[in-house]
Amino acid sequence: MIISINIPLDLKVLSPTQPLGILILILGLIFTGMIFFIIYAVSTNKESLEDRKIRTKKESIQQEKIGRLFPKKK
Repeated sequence: MIISINIPLDLKVLSPTQPLGILILILGLIFTGMIFFIIYAVSTNKESLEDRKIRTKKESIQQEKIGRLFPKKK
């Protein structure tokens, strides 16, 4: 059973000169900018101050555990 719709689609609504088309273009530009920002932020690998504190704390705990396992002989 084939149902055909003979109503033509009005694609002029999506053209860049119509309000909906302009909205689609603006949303596309915002989305593209966000993607480029995410790629830049991931590629620079900047740590936050909180991450640095946690990493240094873990390293000091690890050094203490190593010191307890292998005490220095006097």
